[in-house]
Amino acid sequence: MNKRVLLIRHNHGPDDDRIATCLAREGITADTRRPFAGDTLDGKVEDLAGVVIYGGPYSAYETKSHPFLNDEYRVIAAALDADIPMLGICQGAQMIAHHAGAWVGPLPEGWHEFGYYKVTPTAAGKDILPRPLHLAQAHYHTFDIPSGAESLASSVLFPNQAFRMGPKVYGFQFHAEQTKAGFTRWQNDFGPEEGRGVQSREEQTRLMHLHDAAQEAWFMGFLARLFPSDAEDVSNNP
Repeated sequence: MNKRVLLIRHNHGPDDDRIATCLAREGITADTRRPFAGDTLDGKVEDLAGVVIYGGPYSAYETKSHPFLNDEYRVIAAALDADIPMLGICQGAQMIAHHAGAWVGPLPEGWHEFGYYKVTPTAAGKDILPRPLHLAQAHYHTFDIPSGAESLASSVLFPNQAFRMGPKVYGFQFHAEQTKAGFTRWQNDFGPEEGRGVQSREEQTRLMHLHDAAQEAWFMGFLARLFPSDAEDVSNNP
C-alpha cells in the first residue's frame, strides 16, 4: 500500500522543510498542492494517511477574497469526519480553529512573533512537548482554542501556541518545520520585520543556531508518530 500525505502549501518556496524530509525518510508520498496557484482539491481524503495545511499570508476568514480557501476547508471538514491525522501550521492551525468555530485574528495589543521564542507545554501538552523549547515563529494572527480541544502550549506573547482535537488533529502556531536554511530565506524575503515583539535579525540568528537542533529532534519525532511508516498504523497519538 502506497501511503500518501496531502501537503497544502501557500507559497512557491522550495519543498525542503522537515515535513517533506520526514515523509521521504518514512517512504510516504508527499502529494503537494498549491490551491492559491490553481492546483485543485477534490475534497476526497479516504485514501490519505494524513493532511498538512501550511502557513501563509492569507487570513483564515477571508474566503470571499481568496475563494480557494473554501476548497481547503472542504478538505479540513472531510479529514475531521474521516478521523485522518491532520496538522495545521500557523495559518493552517488558524483555519482548523476557525472551521471549529473559534475566533481567529490579531491580538488587540498588536504583538508579533518573528524569530525564535520559548514555547512552554501545558499540563495536557507534556505528552507531545516534554519540556519548553525555543521554536521558529512568523505571525501576528492567533487563535482561540476550539471548543472541546486541548490547549497544549503557550508563549509569553501568545498564550495559544498549540491545540489538539481528538487524538490525531493538531494545530501549531509555530514553525518547527523550518530548517535554518528555510528561516534564513524568510529573513531575506521579509526584510527587516516591524511589529511589537519582533526580534532583531541578530537575535533571531543567534537563537536559531542555538536551538535549531533541539527543534529538529523534537519535531521529526512528532511527525514520525503522527504519520507512521506502517501503512496499517495511522492511529498513534504523538
